[in-house]
Amino acid sequence: MFEPSAILAPIMILVLWSFVMMFWMAGTRLPAIPKLKLGRDVGKRTKDLGEKMPPHIQWKADNYNHLMEQPTIFYATALVLAMLGAGEGLNLILAWFYVGGRIVHSLVHATTNVVLVRFGLFLVTSLALLIMAIRACLIIF
Repeated sequence: MFEPSAILAPIMILVLWSFVMMFWMAGTRLPAIPKLKLGRDVGKRTKDLGEKMPPHIQWKADNYNHLMEQPTIFYATALVLAMLGAGEGLNLILAWFYVGGRIVHSLVHATTNVVLVRFGLFLVTSLALLIMAIRACLIIF
């Protein structure tokens, strides 16, 4: 029988977190549209809608978009590590660090949006992801 790699767990937690952010975004944006009297067609271009939203509401949408960007590299890297049988040990620790850091990044971004804190979190999680990618490459090449 197939024994799933432990590194699949942080992948799925980040997937589920992305849905949390999607619902949080919708739960704040949708009620704001009628309150701001923006009309039915305001969302035809996402950029136009974002420019009309108060910043504290738009932050959730911006973060959701961020979760559709760099984490795609995480998913690919973690899946490669799983396929290589290297989804344990340091790689697993780095994966959990990345996911935990991205969740904290989301919370900062969606609430206070302190840019220096967000940048620090982005930097350290990016470093963890880079180390994971290098370790995968060292196995492959």
